[in-house]
Amino acid sequence: MDEKHRILKDYFGHTDFRPGQQAIVDELIAGRDVLGIMPTGAGKSICYQVPAMLFDGITLVISPLISLMKDQVTSLIQSGIRAAYLNSSLSLSQYGRVLDNIRAGKYKIIYVAPERLTAESFLAVCRQINISLVAVDEAHCVSQWGQDFRPGYLKIPDFIAALPRRPITAAFTATATEGVREDILRLLRLQQPFTLTTGFDRPNLFFSVERPSDKILRLLELISERRDRTGIIYCSTRKNVEEICQLLCDNQIAATRYHAGLSEEERRQNQEDFVYDKKTVMVATNAFGMGIDKSNVSYVIHYNMPKNIESYYQEAGRAGRDGSEAECILLYSPLDVRTNQFLIDNSDPNPELDDAARIAVHQQECERLKYMTFYCTTNDCLRNYMLKYFGEKEKSYCGKCSNCLTRYETTDATIEAQKILSCIIRCGQRFGRSTIIQTLRGTRENKLHQYGLDNLTTYGIMRDTSVKQLRYLFLCLEEKGYIYTTTSDYPVVKVTAACRELLKGNAKFTVRIPKEQLPAKTRKHTADIDSVTDKELLEKLRVLRRTLADQANLPVYVIFSNAALIDMCRKCPTTESQFLEISGVGRRKLEQYGSAFLSVIKNHLDSKGGS
Repeated sequence: MDEKHRILKDYFGHTDFRPGQQAIVDELIAGRDVLGIMPTGAGKSICYQVPAMLFDGITLVISPLISLMKDQVTSLIQSGIRAAYLNSSLSLSQYGRVLDNIRAGKYKIIYVAPERLTAESFLAVCRQINISLVAVDEAHCVSQWGQDFRPGYLKIPDFIAALPRRPITAAFTATATEGVREDILRLLRLQQPFTLTTGFDRPNLFFSVERPSDKILRLLELISERRDRTGIIYCSTRKNVEEICQLLCDNQIAATRYHAGLSEEERRQNQEDFVYDKKTVMVATNAFGMGIDKSNVSYVIHYNMPKNIESYYQEAGRAGRDGSEAECILLYSPLDVRTNQFLIDNSDPNPELDDAARIAVHQQECERLKYMTFYCTTNDCLRNYMLKYFGEKEKSYCGKCSNCLTRYETTDATIEAQKILSCIIRCGQRFGRSTIIQTLRGTRENKLHQYGLDNLTTYGIMRDTSVKQLRYLFLCLEEKGYIYTTTSDYPVVKVTAACRELLKGNAKFTVRIPKEQLPAKTRKHTADIDSVTDKELLEKLRVLRRTLADQANLPVYVIFSNAALIDMCRKCPTTESQFLEISGVGRRKLEQYGSAFLSVIKNHLDSKGGS
């Protein structure tokens, strides 16, 4: 066994690297800069933690996520790796003590917030020590075109340049379009980097979009069906978070809340309650977006549609981090689109951007919202839609999303499309979608009479078509590139050159309409935990894990993940060597917990054999 595999097994309990990990580890060990684009849950941290153990010097990990730093450091210490973090959660004396320990060479891995890089005390220490590797987590934050731009990330190249010797530099992110990737390479000044995109697909996640007539009732149904599971509910506003959290608590569901309007202490306490499984449901805004390393989240429900695909992919990716089957459910309403547009229009502008750049960023946000809306309204494969958005090609049928498990019939809507396009053109391409729909349906609005739209030949030509059907046709036309909506203060619908062939009758326009859904038992998501045949042993292992976690004041998943417990139930190890074959069991975990878990497994097998 070579050194990197020995470290992987001894410290992290894995015998093999996941896709992409070994290639990145090899390049870093060889001294080359790296850009790794890997989905949430793909194991980005292993890519820099394994090389960190092989390098002579210290590895510095730059992360914007205070809670994630704490989780990572706790897990590393549990695995026998000396680690620490520096961020605003530390008191002045704690901060000074960590700096002293860094000088004394007591750590192999140090996590630091980007804002700390400019602190003279920290920079002075860094100039005195040997930094072998700088790993930039959530690297998309460096780009103003990214969904989570943080100005502090722009200071990273200057910090690296101020060091006596340039360390190897690695950047990692889960979400990056082509423009964001280019920004990462340029702004972080990566030198001839090895770039790897492992793919954005998360095969263990089931994606679903629902359009319930009553969101609250549907949400209660979903949570009630999953009372024994851990989940996150994302809302777009603080008000929604408060209302939903109270609703769940009133229905005897162990829920807590998280948003930027709460005090720092309450956010910390609520997050801790969730991480330590004192609360099974977290209701949150996107302020809770990236900072969770909790591996046993089995579902993520979006009560409101996010502003963009990048945010949705990242937030939904909080589910199934340990590789277990998990669900990502989005409850869509057209009102979500208007709410998000309001949030985009009224967001605080970045003071470091000039007027032209601010306009460009606003237009980009509007464009992203459009694609997010398409995701919620498309009848095509949801997984494939997201993969195409990030530049990947995939099969049109995944078998693990709500659209793939719904039967559709394809309908020729060419005539309907021609009517809509003709109306837009005859209205002078000067009005928004609502006005066009009112004209097509022949409503008696004063505005239509005022502008003379009631005199057009297209006035009332679709009066028998419902508003809902017309809105769907508009979305299909926009998704297929026949029309677009401007991003001005008063959005206007315009046609594209592609519509000419459709209007001439030289092209067809078809839409997919839901016909029937597959039976519930076929559509029902099955979690890995449901596949365990010996539920009694699984429960005994969970009780032991909870006891050990409480004694050590640790989250249960830091002891062992759900995936590790499931693997124990399947393999039933009775010796130390067999226990080392369990996924997630390294030598340190064997030393700490092996005897306790082996004892439970042996006693259980003996009791079954004697019955």
